[in-house]
Amino acid sequence: MKKLLKTGLVIFLLLVAHFAKSQDINFSQFYELPLLRNPALAGIFNGDVRVTAAFRSQWQSVTVPYRTMGLGVEYKKPMNRNTNDFFTFGFQVTNDIAGDSRLRRTQVLPVFNFHKSLDSEKDTYLSAAVMGGPVMQRFDPSQLSFDDQFVNGSYSPSNPTKQVFTTTGTTYWDAAVGLNFSSIAGADTRYYVAVGLFHFTKPKVAFQKEYDIVLNPKYVVNAGLSKPISAVNKLTVYADYFMQGGARQVQGGLLLSHDFIEAEENQKIAFSAGLFYRWNDAPCR
Repeated sequence: MKKLLKTGLVIFLLLVAHFAKSQDINFSQFYELPLLRNPALAGIFNGDVRVTAAFRSQWQSVTVPYRTMGLGVEYKKPMNRNTNDFFTFGFQVTNDIAGDSRLRRTQVLPVFNFHKSLDSEKDTYLSAAVMGGPVMQRFDPSQLSFDDQFVNGSYSPSNPTKQVFTTTGTTYWDAAVGLNFSSIAGADTRYYVAVGLFHFTKPKVAFQKEYDIVLNPKYVVNAGLSKPISAVNKLTVYADYFMQGGARQVQGGLLLSHDFIEAEENQKIAFSAGLFYRWNDAPCR
């Protein structure tokens, strides 16, 4: 019984360390991975295809740095020739590795977004999206150290331990929904306002079924606008609000883009620089 309690405590601490303060992945350049902000932002761009990617290696001074990869793909397709409605489908993939235990979480989330035209003259759309798929997580207990491996005050990884892990990996299903309104204000200012809900199925993320660890739903509000300030310069503003469990977070900023080469309207090479900030960010990630 005592051994079971110790094993359960270690598993619980592993989960809390990874999920409690930073249940969801959040990149500093969050605007480059819109599907992690809200699935209803899929397809909110000029052109037909968008591919986004990000990689970070964080906390190099610790034993094992945190490493995270994100990849998103979106493809837009008109419904038919007699309407301005269209849909977007794609996927969002992330892979996160954290800590000495190599706690890894990989999620593959297909997304579908339907865009209903409300006003063709003002390019006004109401978009409804759903995103969901499997999330696979596992850890490596051989990289952990336990108190019973200290003998006479000296630790050795070769010392046997009574800690036994019957399960080091699990897969659960996750889902998110979102709603987005986008339009044009004035002559050339494009804007959007969106709401979303992640983890509404409240998936259980414990490695063992007897432990009831639930991923809290996350409520999100997103907004943004872009406005040309000259023939080759554009200002873009982003803002997000997240509420999950007892945590609250606000992030936002602005980006100034300069077009160097413009072959066509939707084919540009640009340089962008901006300033962003996150309030109430999780201290561990």
